[in-house]
Amino acid sequence: MALLKKNAKSFIKLISIICFLQVTALNGQLRVGFYSQRCHNVESIVSSVVKEASQREPRMPAMLLRLHFHDCFVQGCDGSILIDHVKQAEKNAFGHEGLEGFAEIQKAKTQLEAKCPGVVSCADIIALAARDAVVLAGGPFYEVETGRRDGRVSDLSFAAKMPEVDDSVEVLKEKFKTKGFTEKELVILSGAHTIGTTACFFMPKRLYNFTGKLDADPSINPKFLPELRRKCPKNGNINVRISLDNGSERKFDDQILHNIKNGFAVIASDARLYDDNITRAVVDSYLQPQSPNRNSSSFGKDFGLAMVKLGRLEVKTGLLGEIRKVCNSFNKK
Repeated sequence: MALLKKNAKSFIKLISIICFLQVTALNGQLRVGFYSQRCHNVESIVSSVVKEASQREPRMPAMLLRLHFHDCFVQGCDGSILIDHVKQAEKNAFGHEGLEGFAEIQKAKTQLEAKCPGVVSCADIIALAARDAVVLAGGPFYEVETGRRDGRVSDLSFAAKMPEVDDSVEVLKEKFKTKGFTEKELVILSGAHTIGTTACFFMPKRLYNFTGKLDADPSINPKFLPELRRKCPKNGNINVRISLDNGSERKFDDQILHNIKNGFAVIASDARLYDDNITRAVVDSYLQPQSPNRNSSSFGKDFGLAMVKLGRLEVKTGLLGEIRKVCNSFNKK
């Protein structure tokens, strides 16, 4: 009898251990150095691709940074933004208009498949490429946690709640709050507009019909309005690209925050950050005179922390998702 009880306890203990291991594998954990044993050169390969692409196309750092944000904000950081072989692919949503950098992610994936087949996810490549892009633009280096798996769903309907250029600050705050971000992180992540360009496609309402009365956004500095209208004339070419961070489009710095405060923000959603008491205070906090004991790169440091948090958004790890063979197509079952 005692032997039976002992065996029963051992069996129950064994089942508990198995269940624990299954749950652990299912949930998984992101961590720095996830591929250190199975694909130790993953970061150097991605970095090399990003560097070469950026030498060829100066806008590439901004493209890759934007790609990571758009991937993570819809269904989490799962590479769903890369899929293009389904009818209603996520990348075709209006909120993703103008996204680029897809070929560079696939190029890195191809090289990694040659070295470590079936190991590195496309979602992780996007996250690593975004970090390398930030560094190339003069921004902060931050450690990227890896271990994401690629999602098996890509549907443009899921992108309906992407932040949009003409959103009010209240709407922007709510959209970021839904994803777990604070007002401070809304400002910091919007600071990604320190590099890159936008198209005149996004400017007509702000420049020519802000309230429906053929007027301009009153937050635009009067000295800046003629310049914006010259670059994006009414009924002009909507594909013309203009700097997001007036005067500093290729350098990662805090100039975008100065522009927001002084009425030189280019797109409406950036300008709206100065409409709200909380987000305005965040912008101002980064523009205070530096004290001897204060870290002069506080915006850069906080940006790195916000990017790490962004990279954790609704990730799929462990037994969830898949490791795609090519980034723009789900694996065949």
